[in-house]
Amino acid sequence: MSDNSYDVIVVGLGGMGSAAAYHLARRGIRVLGLEKFTPAHDKGSSHGGSRIIRQSYFEDPAYVPLLLRAYELWEELAGNTGLEVYRLTGGLFMGAADSLTVAGSLRASQEWSLPHEMLTAGDVRRRFPTLTPADGNVALFEAKAGFARPEMTVQAHLDLAAREGAELRFGEEVQSWQDGPTGVRVTTANGTYTAGQLVICPGAWAPALLTDLGIPITIERQVLYWFQPDGGTAPFVDHPIFISEDPAGMQIYGFPAIDGPDGGVKVAFFRKGQVCTPETIDRTVHQQEISEMQERATQLLPALTGPAVHTATCMYSNTPDEHFVITRPQGFTNVTVACGFSGHGFKFVPVVGEVLADLAVTGDTSHPIGLFDPRRLVTA
Repeated sequence: MSDNSYDVIVVGLGGMGSAAAYHLARRGIRVLGLEKFTPAHDKGSSHGGSRIIRQSYFEDPAYVPLLLRAYELWEELAGNTGLEVYRLTGGLFMGAADSLTVAGSLRASQEWSLPHEMLTAGDVRRRFPTLTPADGNVALFEAKAGFARPEMTVQAHLDLAAREGAELRFGEEVQSWQDGPTGVRVTTANGTYTAGQLVICPGAWAPALLTDLGIPITIERQVLYWFQPDGGTAPFVDHPIFISEDPAGMQIYGFPAIDGPDGGVKVAFFRKGQVCTPETIDRTVHQQEISEMQERATQLLPALTGPAVHTATCMYSNTPDEHFVITRPQGFTNVTVACGFSGHGFKFVPVVGEVLADLAVTGDTSHPIGLFDPRRLVTA
């Protein structure tokens, strides 16, 4: 075996790729991981300090079995590293009773017998006085919701993968890849590598790296905001995550104050972005955007009147139906792809890593991933 030959090459070491590298390496697979940027970088989608985790999944109840396994793996990752990669804070999913956020969460909770409470707007205001939902709105409260720390999670998976023997190379951009009858060939500026299998986790670089697969992916710029509350962050430290939907269907979401007294409270719009590419994304957050976010946020959290102490941009990689793509593409013998996580994928990182290891090693998985077959996106 040459020095440039491996069992599996993983392209992209963000959330999904780092987890795949770890789950492969822990099985004794000889893994090469290739990443364009530095470890746990802030150029893609796996950054921003926090990501919501939840089980009452309004997007589709079909996700719940994967979430139940993901939660087991979140706990395992925390135990293996001694790091607080996730925290359960409880979560409120608010809006009109027939809104997607509420009705969808309730449907998933009922279908999978997930513990939950239904609260009126008055209930929410009494139990969580930082929040002022509109009269007539309701909320589903899920005690097992919370947040994960994306940079910490990516670094933890990378460290564990390296500990298990994976070779991880950073600052090495993939220029091309080819699949053949006996394996794959991956070319970077530094050289060419071969392997039996290839796992591609391209994030926002999917349109460039997956041109031959015909998977429709649109990249969108998204903005994250941290506002300093009037009176300080203390009331927001022991606080649930939340998602709130307005009558127009626009969702905002937010987190506890986890960055200290001067770190503010993180809030953002969900799916309010502009189409971009990784090369053209505007990394500047403009005052008009900050003002618009603060105006909407203070309708629900009146204390968020202080300055924006921090802002950041990230990218969503959206499929047309906003469900994931996880597949062994037709016509490719030795390739597994995970992409199009559409802004709600990070909570699945540990289980997607397990799924990708299954697919690369055996060609199949016991996990239910039928929803993520890209053939659903092909129009006649």
